[in-house]
Amino acid sequence: MAGGAAPVSGALLCALLWVVAEAVGDGPGGSPAPGAFGRVYRGAVNISAERVYAFAYSSEPGQVDAVRVYVNSSSENLQYPVLFVVRQQKGVLSWQVPLIFRGLYQRTYNYQEVSRTLCPSEPTPETGPSDQVIFVDVASMAPFNITYELLVTRLENFQLETNKAFNFTASPSQPQYFLYKFPQDVDSVIIKVVSDAVYPCSVVSVQDIVCPVYDLDHNVEFNGVYQSMTKQAAITVQRKDFPGEQFFVVFVIKPEDYACGGSVPSSIHGNVNRTWNLQRTKNLQVMIVPSIKKSIYVQAMFFSFLSFLSFYLGSVVVAFVHYIRVRRKASAGRLSPEDGSGIMTSSHPITAGTPEGSSYGAIDESSSSGGRQLSSPERRPPAGSDTDSSVEEESDFDTMPEIESDKNVIRTKVFLYLSDLSRKDRRIVSKKYKIYFWNIITIAVFYALPVIQLVITYQTVVNVTGNQDICYYNFLCAHPLGVLSAFNNILSNVGHMLLGFLFLLIVLRRDILHRRAMEMKDIYTLDYGIPKHFGLFYAMGIALMMEGVLSACYHVCPNYSNFQFDTSFMYMIAGLCMLKLYQTRHPDINASAYSAYASFAVVICLAVLGVVFGKNDMWFWVIFSMIHVLASLALSTQIYYMGRFKIGKCYLGIFRRVAMVLYTDCIQQCSRPMYMDRMVLLIVGNLVNWSFAIFGLVYRPRDFASYILGIFICNLLLYLAFYIIMKLRSSEKLLPIPLFCIVATAVVWAAALYFFFQTLSSWEETPAESREKNRPCILLGFFDDHDVWHFLSAAALFFSFLVLLTLDDDLDVVRRDKIPVF
Repeated sequence: MAGGAAPVSGALLCALLWVVAEAVGDGPGGSPAPGAFGRVYRGAVNISAERVYAFAYSSEPGQVDAVRVYVNSSSENLQYPVLFVVRQQKGVLSWQVPLIFRGLYQRTYNYQEVSRTLCPSEPTPETGPSDQVIFVDVASMAPFNITYELLVTRLENFQLETNKAFNFTASPSQPQYFLYKFPQDVDSVIIKVVSDAVYPCSVVSVQDIVCPVYDLDHNVEFNGVYQSMTKQAAITVQRKDFPGEQFFVVFVIKPEDYACGGSVPSSIHGNVNRTWNLQRTKNLQVMIVPSIKKSIYVQAMFFSFLSFLSFYLGSVVVAFVHYIRVRRKASAGRLSPEDGSGIMTSSHPITAGTPEGSSYGAIDESSSSGGRQLSSPERRPPAGSDTDSSVEEESDFDTMPEIESDKNVIRTKVFLYLSDLSRKDRRIVSKKYKIYFWNIITIAVFYALPVIQLVITYQTVVNVTGNQDICYYNFLCAHPLGVLSAFNNILSNVGHMLLGFLFLLIVLRRDILHRRAMEMKDIYTLDYGIPKHFGLFYAMGIALMMEGVLSACYHVCPNYSNFQFDTSFMYMIAGLCMLKLYQTRHPDINASAYSAYASFAVVICLAVLGVVFGKNDMWFWVIFSMIHVLASLALSTQIYYMGRFKIGKCYLGIFRRVAMVLYTDCIQQCSRPMYMDRMVLLIVGNLVNWSFAIFGLVYRPRDFASYILGIFICNLLLYLAFYIIMKLRSSEKLLPIPLFCIVATAVVWAAALYFFFQTLSSWEETPAESREKNRPCILLGFFDDHDVWHFLSAAALFFSFLVLLTLDDDLDVVRRDKIPVF
């Protein structure tokens, strides 16, 4: 049949087709029968008889005409399916009935009723009205007749409108797609799709105006952007990504629910073919709303930076007030320490006596004078000498010289003062603690570089493939910028970096003032207050900054494979805070940087193993719980004796010490343990840790990373509470600044945790199940609950660090041989 003639009316074209067919005679395809829209055609086909229908219509300029073809056949014979071929002006679409879909493990599902929307053609204004013809060929290779039904209709609601909801139904064999055009004043829109039913699992796709449209389960992922869906889905689309300023929204129902977290029904296990017809129909509602304007991006960035820069302003004000007070005190003349000014009303620690006649663990009180003499200025090395050596770091825990040493336990005094645990040269100990700072910088560089490279690759894969199931965003509040899909989740981490840097500046200022005081041989700096070692504080500041960097990297594409980016430095922050709190009154016997970071590495490895194996494997939880309990006992022994014991050749010796403590303190001395306060802390701490171990063993929480973090945080809070209580019991004071920081820390942490538990996504579930938790933005129309958690947690960590930095400022005028150790 000749083509290329000028457009003629629909009726004339159909008549011409009829005449040509009659002139040629009955061929294999038969004569094309003129078809009418909205009319059901029934017939039968076989190997020698096929049917051809011609549907003609006229299109007006600017009008989008979409045609939908419904077909049905009662035959379930897969050897002789009915073949439908639809020919248009610029394309061909074909399928068979029964239509076969393949699922998991090669299961097949057959559908006898199929409907497809044909790719629409939109005439340009220059061509004017045009006549279109659609041919539908029905054929089969069956040697017997197979009946069919055919219905062709024109769609009235094919183009979606902005801010207007549209309801429809779809099934695996009856996919749907619609057209959307960007309004003139809209640069970005959010496609929101909801359904009352979780299953059947569906896929939402956004495709460019290109024919053919990929609208079946096996090809919907070939083009555009797509995501799976149960009850909710959202896709942000930008005008710049579509040169034609329009796109198709495609809805496909999957034959199985496995991809959305569902299970395959037990009745269809195996490779048996099943006919489901329209049982997997899903009701959907789609609404396209404008996204935020560019001005909101600017407001959000100003808000983020100005909020945290206000902390800098507050720090400057506090530093200025402190400077004025120091100047006034200096002009008034500082009182000497001998007059007792500024010393606590009670300089004695909480005592812990032992039963009469018992000498276990006690040494003569006269030995304490040696500690005080060693801490006096006369016994210090010359200021210019450098006595640093590897001997000071020969073990994980530095021990004091053995006094009346025992083969198993180095006996300690019942009453310990800070001067007893600060005998070493200050410069040597400071160098030891600065290793924390240099090591964490090295760890940060080697850790961050591959992380950044990996997340860039993830983001590139998402942008190239269009698979939005790779990353677990809150799609209802994911604002793209450049190549980033969720810029708001990245911007909200700026607080960690800004406040971490501010904390480093505050520590640096204190360090400089302390060095100046040391150079001036200030007696308050030499023999009063807590020994100032800033290495751990510097490490904490770097850790806070790196938490912001790695959290931002994680939120570039949050998923199962990179979760540890967001939690690794959280573990390190919690661990460093506990070490710093212990170092305050135990400066000579704290853990070395190498053993501390090695312990953090073990924890991170356990976290990874827990996510991989901890979901259903009972053996993992048994092993982890045993490790947890044994580690708690080992650490308890270390703390109880303040590092003053020898493990010996066999590492199991540490647990023999535990048995010795229980026998001596609980059986031999039934009245009370030798170190009551430490024993109370360790009993409570072990109960808490054992409770965590039992909880994990019984319930096996799916979020293992958060479970580990919860263990760290609870132990840190427990130790901090114990420290503050003991400080108050020892008649020490809380100055206004640390008191304010404690209150601020409690309030901000409470608010932060509220938003943390507002789960907006979860990589422990399928992407479709995770999207059920998605929620709209709550702050400036730009930030969601998790972004607010980022803001508040950064401030809470900053205040927490300030608590540790300023908590013992009241002791700056108290002699070290009068500061109790607990």
